[in-house]
Amino acid sequence: MDGFVKQSIAAKPKLVQISSAYGTATEASAALPRNKYVEIHTEKPTNQKQRDWPEYKTCKHTAEAIVTEGTEKGEIRTICANPECTIHHARKQKPATDTAFKAEQEKRRREEAIAQATGLRVLKATSDAVPVRLMKRDLLFVTERLAAVLDERRLAVIFRLHGIGKANGAGEAPAKLLASFLRKADESTIGRVLVAITVLQAAHSPNESAKALREAAEFYKVDVAAITTKVKQEFAAKEKAQAVRKATEKAKPSQPRTVAAKKAKAA
Repeated sequence: MDGFVKQSIAAKPKLVQISSAYGTATEASAALPRNKYVEIHTEKPTNQKQRDWPEYKTCKHTAEAIVTEGTEKGEIRTICANPECTIHHARKQKPATDTAFKAEQEKRRREEAIAQATGLRVLKATSDAVPVRLMKRDLLFVTERLAAVLDERRLAVIFRLHGIGKANGAGEAPAKLLASFLRKADESTIGRVLVAITVLQAAHSPNESAKALREAAEFYKVDVAAITTKVKQEFAAKEKAQAVRKATEKAKPSQPRTVAAKKAKAA
């Protein structure tokens, strides 16, 4: 992968180097952190709400970039990294007290979190519905070779679905952990991993990802609507509990200064 990245930059010196991680770039790194650019989606928006998102709009500052750091290393992106761009960096020009803007951002983050959690739950339910059809050696042969071409991001999804690496071996290489897990697994589990890998490999963009997952769910008769409803209920319950906790903490009377002073003196 490092060799591929170097060749890509050598072939296209104007490629902007970016990282998929947030934070501050180190002096030794030439990659822009995730909070310094906006990734432009090349596919068309699927609904009216997405049409208003800056990620689906173009500007005169857009540039081609390559991920040189992070889980999506080697992938090519279209980005806008100009902080003066009023289309993709408008939030930086809004006052910090803009309540409506903050509310919209929080709403989008919540929708994205629900979509991600729902997708993961649907993929698990779909892979759980896979019946045993091939012999174990056949399943193992196909699954190991498909898993070998997974990138780190998709491999992490497989690990989450099956709890790989949680109990032990956390320091081992991901490929070794997965190979060990598959050789010890039964035919049913290997079949589920195989279907999950197939769905993940069929997705090269957010739209294709949703399509591949939907087709797999329909094939295995997974109730996507029920899973979506349950995820939303769980998020709502979590948010309600957080609101109650914050209200309780706010309602607690503060200690009188004399008591606080005595405790400080005693300490």
